[in-house]
Amino acid sequence: MHENLKPKCVLPLNKQKGKKRHPAYLVGMVNMLTEYALEGKTFDDDPRGLTVVTRDGMPLRTFSRWMDGAYPSLVDPIAVWEVKEYYGTTTFGSRVADGVYETMLDGEELAELQATEGKKVLHYLIVDNYFTWWTCGRSYLCRLVDMLNVGLVDEVIFGREAQTRWPEIVRS
Repeated sequence: MHENLKPKCVLPLNKQKGKKRHPAYLVGMVNMLTEYALEGKTFDDDPRGLTVVTRDGMPLRTFSRWMDGAYPSLVDPIAVWEVKEYYGTTTFGSRVADGVYETMLDGEELAELQATEGKKVLHYLIVDNYFTWWTCGRSYLCRLVDMLNVGLVDEVIFGREAQTRWPEIVRS
């Protein structure tokens, strides 16, 4: 994908140390596909700050966590997304549980913004592989479906599905 798309966007590394440090594959793929689908429009490919929604140029809400991407930017985004990838890890349970909780928190904050202020920010979750969610973490997979059904995320995209579905979402 990198050779074909020749991206200019950020391709971050994971948070591991030493031998386990490598590119954050799924985040990089999502960034490349976002850049490609936007055809030159800007997006925040490496948000290093909190999402802010404003009214009349003044902050209305500042969210609790950093996102993995925002369109067009972290300030007054139309859409935000989180990428959860667990490649190269040796532990499973607590990291995945934390990831699910973080997404729920973000979804609750966005739902509260919409309910009280009438401002809708689309919220997407892109997660890694079959092994993580079906083999090891089926109960957590059920939580993702629950979040989708109650509107805490607008869509959950799994693994390779990002190659086809994510560009469709970005173009829309």
